[in-house]
Amino acid sequence: MTQYWLMKSEPDECSIDDALAAPQATVPWTGVRNYQARNFMRDAMRIGDGVLFYHSSCPQPGIAGLARVASAPHTDLTQFDPSSPYFDAASRPEAPRWQLVDVQALRKTRLISLAELRAEPELADMLLLKRGNRLSITPVSPAHWRFITDVLMRRATPSAQ
Repeated sequence: MTQYWLMKSEPDECSIDDALAAPQATVPWTGVRNYQARNFMRDAMRIGDGVLFYHSSCPQPGIAGLARVASAPHTDLTQFDPSSPYFDAASRPEAPRWQLVDVQALRKTRLISLAELRAEPELADMLLLKRGNRLSITPVSPAHWRFITDVLMRRATPSAQ
């Protein structure tokens, strides 16, 4: 059964445009250094799962595109690279601490801002919108996925509400 995810990326590091321009529009989801987010990738994600590609830590955060999980989990090699901002001196190649999945961008969408998401009663219990949530990867319920893809993404502008 297909599952759905919201995955945050800083657009300065990897935007939806960068992902679409990558070979086969596929990028490794490197740099996740939160155990719960890692566990989602390692234990729950499956090839073909849907992804809301979310731009974060930027002037206009929001959903910027659609993607899919394109690989099984595998070792995030940035943890072993001392020149990487994601280097983890405690992680060892024989027992890697951090995993990643490859994500294939499918299409760019209009930006669905955080404010627009918060304004929708249908999304009130979406994990992204919960107070204190800072996870870079969160599950998305099928109902929330359908509302975002079937309703919000089809709106020309937020004022069309």
